[in-house]
Amino acid sequence: MKSTAITKPMTREDVTDLIYSAKVQKGLKWSDIAVKLKLSKEWVTACCLGQMTCTKQQATILGKIFDLPPEAVKILQVVPYKGSLPTQVPTDPLIYRWYEIVSVYGTTIKELIHEEFGDGIMSAIDFSMDITREPDPKGDRVNVVLSGKFLPYKTY
Repeated sequence: MKSTAITKPMTREDVTDLIYSAKVQKGLKWSDIAVKLKLSKEWVTACCLGQMTCTKQQATILGKIFDLPPEAVKILQVVPYKGSLPTQVPTDPLIYRWYEIVSVYGTTIKELIHEEFGDGIMSAIDFSMDITREPDPKGDRVNVVLSGKFLPYKTY
């Protein structure tokens, strides 16, 4: 008898789950994976968590690292829907603290950027990020550097 069961197509979320599971099972670190791709750990992590688009070469390397099926390798090359938070106000404590930082300091950051650069935005497209540990006798600190190109609003 022929099976008439309909299989659900693989989604980007499914690929992220496969990657994360394989990372844990293999005991890998994002920084180790980044070295193999010759890219930053920040970009590679965002990519593996479903927020960036891979080239064919990058997707192929990730497919080998994580033992992904061919369908998953192809999905890594599709532009994802960006915005990974499931709720408007995040509930994860670490992510919530970032939300809190923007809530408390967002207007200050905006004001100081506008004072220095004029009317415009900091790009999240032409962007880089570096996260490092900063030793401190009172407890290690998280040092986050965000660098985005300034894009002025134009007059027309």
